[in-house]
Amino acid sequence: MYISRIYMKNFRNFTEIDLALKDGVTCIVGENNTGKSNLIYGLRLVIDAGLSSTYRALNEQDFHSRTDYSKPTQVIISAEFSDFRGNDASEALVGLWKFNPDVERARITYRFRPRREIVEKHENEEPIPEKLTLNDYHWEITGGGQVDPHDVQWHERIGNSVRFSDLQQFHIVFLPALRDVRQELGQTRSSPLNTFLDSSGIPEAEKDELVGFLKEANEAISSSPTIAQTGEAIDSVFKDTAGEAFQIDVRIGMSDPSFSSIARSLRLLLSNTALQDFEPYRNGLGLNNILYISMLMEAFQQRIRDEYCAGQLLLIEEPEAHLHPQLQRVLYSGLQSKSFQTIISSHSTHVISSSSLDSIVILTNIGEPATAACSPAIGGILSNTEQADLERYLDATKSTVLFARKVILVEGPAEVFLLPPLIRQILNIDLDRYGVSVIPIHGIHFDVYAKMFNSMGMPKKCAIIADGDLTPSDSCPSDEDVAIVLPDLDPLRSQFVEVFKCKTTFERAITLQGTLEMLASGVEELGAPIVAEELRSGLASLRSEETSKNEKQDLLDTLKSRTLNTAKRFGKARFAQIVSKHVHLAEELPSYIRNAVEWLEL
Repeated sequence: MYISRIYMKNFRNFTEIDLALKDGVTCIVGENNTGKSNLIYGLRLVIDAGLSSTYRALNEQDFHSRTDYSKPTQVIISAEFSDFRGNDASEALVGLWKFNPDVERARITYRFRPRREIVEKHENEEPIPEKLTLNDYHWEITGGGQVDPHDVQWHERIGNSVRFSDLQQFHIVFLPALRDVRQELGQTRSSPLNTFLDSSGIPEAEKDELVGFLKEANEAISSSPTIAQTGEAIDSVFKDTAGEAFQIDVRIGMSDPSFSSIARSLRLLLSNTALQDFEPYRNGLGLNNILYISMLMEAFQQRIRDEYCAGQLLLIEEPEAHLHPQLQRVLYSGLQSKSFQTIISSHSTHVISSSSLDSIVILTNIGEPATAACSPAIGGILSNTEQADLERYLDATKSTVLFARKVILVEGPAEVFLLPPLIRQILNIDLDRYGVSVIPIHGIHFDVYAKMFNSMGMPKKCAIIADGDLTPSDSCPSDEDVAIVLPDLDPLRSQFVEVFKCKTTFERAITLQGTLEMLASGVEELGAPIVAEELRSGLASLRSEETSKNEKQDLLDTLKSRTLNTAKRFGKARFAQIVSKHVHLAEELPSYIRNAVEWLEL
């Protein structure tokens, strides 16, 4: 059984989101302040019996800022379950939550809406208070119902009340972002070790044997002369201090032997090449994090083998905390290999690069304030071929496209090296400070990636900066007589996507009178002093009043060709990387790049 749909309305930064989820691991991504934690917290309001009822009574900050609760309204958070047929415990739990007998789907809904008295007044057409306060609202959790949460009005009933005793059968573990796993591992109640021991099925005979060992140890310790004398001394001073009215005998010993006391006393012991049997507090934060989550994963697997398990969910904020990139990918792969549902929020590009596109939920800030949410691979935005293409594309660097506020798509690394510093130098705009990512697609196939930017996907602006010839920068002549089909970028233009092209290639486009000194210094460092001298000599001629307009244009065309040939000679990426070190000498920016930045409205 797994959660296959999440619906939220009027909750915090979500005016309305409707998400389809798949079983396994779901990764929630997005820029800061888009509501990743809010989404997880909202889900807990619906299904987490361990969350105190105090938190289910919302305050004014929990309403979306455009929601006026002085007039009758509601906050709705709904979760739908699928794939519960065949598991007796799961079917028993969600049987009363089914909303369509012909479909294997069940629903549980949290609502914060006006109290029953106000609803009844509305139904009887009696006057209700002119201005409601939070005291006029209450929370409820219901299961089933024929009305979809998207359509239900504040005064309408949806489903039947859910008992907390039922909700407790659905096991949830939540790990916050700022977790102290070192402390959690040392706490008897919170450590997964206790869960392991409870579900380990130790035979009674073995338990009795362990208790016998403890009794013998207890008697040996209590009979020690020093321990006995210390206990007598404490007993005497206590009685003198407390007086005759509070006579209690004191001695030193261990508590009554029982298996539960043994379990509470056990600790995890670790060993490596340097130390034997040390406790986790001596470990680093990263390894303790891995240890804690791995134990939780195994505890979840044990519950699956329990015939009375009625479903479970692991919620983790930033599982990558304190982990280097390789361990991030290892941990995420471990989560993917397990047969229970996990929902995580993450800022890690390494985690995203390990995720399939159909397991990613993207949150996008659309202003107002409000957040849009989508599952692009589930929502029908992409074909199977396009999805596979994007999954190969979203490696650890380019997955920043999912976290950016706005995006510039470019052909290759040369633009990545040069565009940000050039824009900062000429326009005094730091793209990072505006949340803009410059993403190379390493080709000219912009159409696949541009499909992501729309009202149903990522409603954020994407500027495509491309060469006019649309020839891959790393292409070379071929003996084969194969026609290259160049993409038509015009159909990509929309409210969220715009295309900006130069006339030929990037290297020629950035060769302007105001960039020649920058280029000359760069090629000089690369080891091409003759070309550097040509560029500087050309700059002097362009500045000269004796050079005619036509001569200047012919000279600039020659210098553009020299720049392009030099870039090819040393490699375009290497050329751009070195030239970017001298960007402080630039005085001009190509107009098509300037137009792209202006369109992004930074």
